[in-house]
Amino acid sequence: MPPPRVPCCLIRGGTSRAAFFLQDDLPAGEAARNRLLVRILGGPDALQVDGIGGGHPLTSKVAVVGQTADGEADVDYLFLQVDPRKQTVSSVQNCGNILAGVGVYAIHKGMAPITGKETVVRVRMLNSGGLCHLLMQTPDGSLQVEGDTAIDGVPGTAAPVVCSYQNIAGSACGALLPTGNALDVVEGVEVTCVDNGMPVVVLRAADFGLTGLESPEELDADAALKTRLEALRLALGPRMNLGDVTAKSVPKMCLVSPPQQDGLVMTRTFIPHVCHKAIGVLGAVSVATACLLPGAVAADIGSVPAGSPKTVAVEHPSGVFGVRLELNEANQVQAAGVVRTARLLFEGEAFP
Repeated sequence: MPPPRVPCCLIRGGTSRAAFFLQDDLPAGEAARNRLLVRILGGPDALQVDGIGGGHPLTSKVAVVGQTADGEADVDYLFLQVDPRKQTVSSVQNCGNILAGVGVYAIHKGMAPITGKETVVRVRMLNSGGLCHLLMQTPDGSLQVEGDTAIDGVPGTAAPVVCSYQNIAGSACGALLPTGNALDVVEGVEVTCVDNGMPVVVLRAADFGLTGLESPEELDADAALKTRLEALRLALGPRMNLGDVTAKSVPKMCLVSPPQQDGLVMTRTFIPHVCHKAIGVLGAVSVATACLLPGAVAADIGSVPAGSPKTVAVEHPSGVFGVRLELNEANQVQAAGVVRTARLLFEGEAFP
């Protein structure tokens, strides 16, 4: 009897890559679904040599997309982070990079109609319940792939995907400041816990004897640093309303330092145990938001432009990430936008 086959697309979204599946093509039960996805992506070896995962957290991702009954959205999107070594699948967090690929997938599969030279694909992010509008380029009635938009961390250029997040504060933790404070002290270290689309713990690199300019490889090799960061992460999980985060991929831990290219801040982000070679979309939004909070760890590190909306540059190991923040009359962030690119790489069938 031939092995089962599961229709699948590989799509690069921003600086990540994921296997995309239709919700109806996967088992309805969570346990059975997760077993299937781990098998398809590969493990328990870290290289995922017996699967289609890329041997790194940025390429061991899954997007499950389905039609929605939500009148505010065109499609539902569930993000899943697969850990090949632990053979686990986490749905705790969103992924803004892979979200950019959802627009590509939805149009390619006919799940969202093309409406003109530009098409807005409205996506309900099931991980948090948040909503994002994706502005896709669709001249001549088809999805445009080529363009002149470049994003750091991805070679070449492509058509832009403008991601406009709607009311994402407290997406996983229930509040923008889940501890209720802009600044907390944990185990003698000052931290800011923020969730504006992604739960992030912001810390000063200098408090760990670092410049903040170390390469991801240097930081990954620093066992003492990673042990200390994990101890802080475990201590803060319950305080951020995330419970025991031992097996969870959030909160992310972000070391910040003064910018080097006239940006808002320099970052080194752990996701949560491997140092990101760039920075995640929603992670960048949360860090940028933290820089606007009076008294927060990241406040006053870089120059914050006046007015609203504010377009700021979050620096990372591969370059800079632009974030557009809109503020309300109370000077609170009410919407965030970023520009990404995405590309369909492969369509076929996966053999579990």
